[in-house]
Formats: sequence, structure tokens, C-alpha cells
Amino acid sequence: MAVVPDFHKRILFSDEAHFWFNGYVNKQNCRIWCEANPQVYVETPLHPEKLTDWSAFWAGGIIGPYFFKNDEGHNLTVNGDRYRAMITNFFIPELNNHDVQELWFQQDGANKSHSSCHNRFIERHVW
Repeated sequence: MAVVPDFHKRILFSDEAHFWFNGYVNKQNCRIWCEANPQVYVETPLHPEKLTDWSAFWAGGIIGPYFFKNDEGHNLTVNGDRYRAMITNFFIPELNNHDVQELWFQQDGANKSHSSCHNRFIERHVW
């Protein structure tokens, strides 16, 4: 196995985050520690409005944020087609603005980024 110099500088990490307009915080992504149990609860709507942001970073910089919205500016949920459109229409053009010789694209483990169709698309666009 060949050693790749500065391999750690060639990994591009990507993920998305949801920002709820009603102030809800996903406790799986954010932990709040306190010394005492506050003994409170907060009611939240079943499907509150939220904004989804996708970003990527590596040693060469940050790409994003990208907000999933339709042509009228309304927030959208992320699915495989929208994720692939973001990769095609936003990520690849943005990445081409950087001096990238060889890069490893590390995606999260969500279904939208691991469909067989999406994986074939990514394989055709190797940097």
C-alpha cells in the first residue's frame, strides 16, 4: 500500500444540519449538560418548519452552506434526487473553483447519499 503524503489534508467531510424555526434542538446532534435536572418538558409540533443546510470542509476550505429550497424559496426536505441535484449544480462547480488534485469525499451515512444510482454518479465524477 502506497503512502499518500498529507492524506489527512485530502479528505473532504460533508454533512447536513436542520435548523428549526420554532427553536427546537435535535438532542442527538446537540448535548446540553447541567448539574441539576431542570424537571421541565417542552412541547413541540409534530412537523415544525425547518431549514436544511449542507456544507463540506477540508484543509483547503469550506464549501457551503447550501440550503435546500425550491424555486419559490420554500424549504424542502432532502431526498436522493435533491441531493444529487445539489452535488451536480452546486458542489461540483464550487469544488472546481478550488485547486484540487486528489480528494477523498467522505459523506454521511444517510440513505440519500448511498443509493446505488448516487454512488455510480459520484464514481463518474472522481477528482
